[in-house]
Amino acid sequence: MAEEEGPTVELRQRKKLKSSENKESVKEEKISDTPIPERAPKHVLFQRFAKIFIGCLAAVTSGMMYALYLSAYHERKFWFSNRQELEREITFQGDSAIYYSYYKDMLKAPSFERGVYELTHNNKTVSLKTINAVQQMSLYPELIASVLYQATGSNEIIEPVYFYIGIVFGLQGIYVTALFVTSWLMSGTWLAGMLTVAWFIINRVDTTRIEYSIPLRENWALPYFACQIAALTGYLKSNLNTYGEVHEVYKIYIFSLFLGYLLQFENSALLVSPLLSLVVALMLAKCLQLNVKKGTFIAKIMKVINFYLVCTLTVTLNIIMKMFVPHRENGHMLKFLEVKFGLNMTKNFTMNWLLCQESLQAPSQDFFLRLTQSSLLPFYILVLIICFLSMMQVIFRRIGGKSLKETITLEDGRIGGRPEIIYHVIHTILLGSLAMVIEGLKYLWTPYVCMLAAFGVCSPELWMTLFKWLRLRTVHPVLLALILSMAVPTIIGLSLWKEFFPRLMTELMELQEFYDPDTVELMTWIKRQAPVAAVFAGSPQLMGAIKLCTGWMVTSLPLYNDDDLLKRNENIYQIYSKRSAEDIYKILTSYKANYLIVEDAICNEVGTTRGCRVKDLLDIANGHVVCEEGDKLTYSKYGRFCHEVKINYSPYVNYFTRVYWNRSYFVYKINTVISFQS
Repeated sequence: MAEEEGPTVELRQRKKLKSSENKESVKEEKISDTPIPERAPKHVLFQRFAKIFIGCLAAVTSGMMYALYLSAYHERKFWFSNRQELEREITFQGDSAIYYSYYKDMLKAPSFERGVYELTHNNKTVSLKTINAVQQMSLYPELIASVLYQATGSNEIIEPVYFYIGIVFGLQGIYVTALFVTSWLMSGTWLAGMLTVAWFIINRVDTTRIEYSIPLRENWALPYFACQIAALTGYLKSNLNTYGEVHEVYKIYIFSLFLGYLLQFENSALLVSPLLSLVVALMLAKCLQLNVKKGTFIAKIMKVINFYLVCTLTVTLNIIMKMFVPHRENGHMLKFLEVKFGLNMTKNFTMNWLLCQESLQAPSQDFFLRLTQSSLLPFYILVLIICFLSMMQVIFRRIGGKSLKETITLEDGRIGGRPEIIYHVIHTILLGSLAMVIEGLKYLWTPYVCMLAAFGVCSPELWMTLFKWLRLRTVHPVLLALILSMAVPTIIGLSLWKEFFPRLMTELMELQEFYDPDTVELMTWIKRQAPVAAVFAGSPQLMGAIKLCTGWMVTSLPLYNDDDLLKRNENIYQIYSKRSAEDIYKILTSYKANYLIVEDAICNEVGTTRGCRVKDLLDIANGHVVCEEGDKLTYSKYGRFCHEVKINYSPYVNYFTRVYWNRSYFVYKINTVISFQS
């Protein structure tokens, strides 16, 4: 038996050896089938290096030149270097003054830790109120700027205000560079980046507010946003081969959101965001997804089920988060949208005042006219239509089960199949939809328009996609696409240079002057005559300037994310309404105000928009005029307070004593002891 078993065992061993040999041969076949990348010739490598080097040099140079342009324009506009500190600070208007004032406070603090504590427990700005200024006003830029100013030893070289605006101008240079790089990545040519920068600067009235208000939060945030967009574009362009690598983007988003939640002092609004619920739902749906052969009926059914699952999970998760996470419902925003779209009416002063702000209204015709004159809007619409239709074509082919090549070549004419293009098309449509409703959001959308339009006209793939649809045969489509991708942006660039470059040079050569002697006189009087413990009342915009220029306490601030401050603003604005002297006195003393400042520009305002003057809005809110059909006309037995108090007769002189005035401002001391005169 043993002798018989020998050959059998040997046969089994041979079979095992044979099977292992087969596996090795299969592996060898797979390896041999895999194309081995050939090493590029030296002249090709040199061309690539030269292209990248020139592109990077152009991107950095564009950013630096833009930053220098902003600095020169700012100097010409305000004569900044020839002014005293008070006159420089007055150039910061409204909420910008508040941001810069806290930067000054951080520099005056004995230590960084003490400065942060005083900002997070601030009771020296608004009377009878302690606020977390870092949380309410997002003061991280000012904290970082103050640290850099002291840590780098810049306090021995440069004045604080120059360091501050220099950082902001530098960030704007980074902003332009990021837009350059994004357009370059998408099109494959740095010519697109140059065109992006040209359109951005020419349309800067609609791309940025840096020239009018330097410390605005958007001027700090948008450069980082543009860098994120550039990084994501590069990631989608080079690494996206499977659905799993989009999965990595979701993880990055969740991490960033959690980091923002912590830095914003546990802002619960981020946790109940519908977008967070959507991302989590997509990740869960990915985990539950089954591997099914593409193109089959079952695969189509699974796609429908997957879409339904994502929608259901998103809604369910959002409801659960709102149930268990303590948060404040944003009723003001919903009511604002209802009134804006004509679904509701209101007499509320704050709501109507916000609706009258230019930044919260729909874009004017001038906005579209300016974009058209610079040729930006026509090319953007052309690029968007081609990319969107190509994207929809690819989506419908995938839904239909048609197999598409993973690697897209120029000859394919399928620009809508590229992941980064799909992302940017969806992104620009969403941003554009918001900008069509609220003009202030155009500063987020218009730079995107510059980048997308420049990419499109410089991309051979876009022209090839168009020629595929037109079935062009008279000329070789690939050759024509390459020619147009160079010729069209060159022609656009030359025309922009001829028309707009002289204007830019004229602006730099033109000497402007910011002259506001009345405000300078007012601030000087406050610093010299008012007691240190005095509290001032007036319009929120003026209170911001007083806080910056003098450091005195005020009753209100130009901030609109706090219900109490909004109510304060409405109450203080009553000085321009038809209310009695006693009513105004009670309002002001309830906030411990010692001085009242009446602005002639508001009291005698001649508004261009009917019903949007402060006094008109107050009359509507107080029921002193007709604002709807069916309302009865009611008269106030009192004159307008801001007019009556100037006349100096009883009972106004009993409550208020005028202590200073000039052409623009009237300052009244609020009497603590009231003596009634006959």
